[in-house]
Order: sequence, then structure tokens, then C-alpha cells
Amino acid sequence: MNAEAAERLAMENALRRAVEHQEFYLHYQPQFDLKLGGMIGAEVLLRWHSQEWGTVPPSRFVPILEDLGLISNVGEWLLRQACDSYLSLRDQLSPDFVIAVNLSGRQFKGGMLATNLRHLLSETGMPARNLELEITETMLMEDTELATLTLRELSQMGINLAIDDFGTGYSSLSYLKQFPLNVLKIDSSFIRDVTHDQEDAAIVDAILAMSASLNLTVVAEGVETAEQLAYLQQRHCHRAQGYYLGRPVDKVGFTELVKQQIRA
Repeated sequence: MNAEAAERLAMENALRRAVEHQEFYLHYQPQFDLKLGGMIGAEVLLRWHSQEWGTVPPSRFVPILEDLGLISNVGEWLLRQACDSYLSLRDQLSPDFVIAVNLSGRQFKGGMLATNLRHLLSETGMPARNLELEITETMLMEDTELATLTLRELSQMGINLAIDDFGTGYSSLSYLKQFPLNVLKIDSSFIRDVTHDQEDAAIVDAILAMSASLNLTVVAEGVETAEQLAYLQQRHCHRAQGYYLGRPVDKVGFTELVKQQIRA
């Protein structure tokens, strides 16, 4: 326990330095249109390489950033970087291309998220329709009143709203009607065995059918095989991401993906 506490303290101090010196960087997970086949979007992923621990997974350092109250600062930086990345390639991307960013629950608290985003879009010139914000079910449940007000403001601005890891939380389906959502992301845990597990297949089919009725776009996460891709295409899933389609890449790699698509 003492060793764990010492390591935690050391990582907290390292993360404070990382925030101060902007040691974080981004990777881009391409998303593909399953009907037309081209790259239609990218999810922005936060990365951190520490001199002491090497590359640290987000599942380890993001909760600490949240506990320290630093995630809002990092989140604002990430949003700005994501907008800049899109704008630098805008002329080479399709008009419907979306850049997707995960939000932290702390960014909702205080009620300033919509105001901050409005300022960011104004400063950068980022088109709201090309920005997609991903929210988890748990975040929506923490303060449904604030979440509803904030999401409505964001929706009125023209920003796309996605619920991430759908099916793994505990929210009521009635919230799909309450919140102004545009996109559902099917969690990779359901995609992993979808071709040989009847229960996972039933869940995926139900999500796709429900989303069609609610006019929601569906993104499948964690596509790793040709069989999974074919299954989703046969059932008219809209978008997908995963190692089979494209691994997360840095800014240089992402730019090259865009150029490859233009040549294709």
C-alpha cells in the first residue's frame, strides 16, 4: 500500500509538470463510412509519454487528472488542438467529415462548457457541424438537469453529440429521447464476439434497429476482423473504427491517410 501511494504521488507530480509543460500529444483513430468506404471522421485520443514510466495508457492517467482537477485544462487544450488539426486539412476533407472528441464529466460541471465551446469555435473558425463531442452514459446520469441544458445548448450551436460506449452503462432508454443526441457508439465489447455470440449479436441488432427508428447515426467501435466488418455492413451500420480498418496514428500519419484517400 505504501508503494502504491508513493507511485500515485509521483505520478500526480509528473502529471502536474506534464500539464505545465504541455507534454501531451494526440493520436487520431480513423472512422470509415461502411456504405461508401471512405474515411468519414476521426476520434481524437489523448496520449502521454512520461520520461519515468514511458507511454502511460489513458485509463491510468486520465482518472488522476480528473482527481487533481486538471482535466478541464487538458480538455480545453485537446479541443483546440483537434479544431486546429481539422482546419489544417479542411480543404482535403469531405464536407461531412467529423472530428470526434471525448468529454470528461468535470467539463460539464460549472455550466460553462457551452460558453467555452462557443468562444473556441468563434476564435478558431471551426465549423460546428464538423465537431462531434462524445459523452458517456455515466456522465449523463450524474446531473441529468445540467446535462440536458448543456447538451441542448451545444445542439443548438450545430455540434454533433454522441453517446459513447452505448449499452455498458445504466441509463434508461427514455434518455435517448430526452437528450438531443445524434450518434450512438456501440462499445467494442459487443463487437468483439458479434459473429459467434448470439447474445452480443442480438444486442447489436437491437441497437441498430432502435437507432434507425430514432434517426441516429451508429458507430461501431473495435472492428478487428473482416467478419465483423461484413456483419455490420449487412445490417447497415453507418460508421466503424478499429484496428482492422485503421490504427490510431499521430498527426503526420493522419495527414498521410488523408492524402492516400485523395489519391484513391
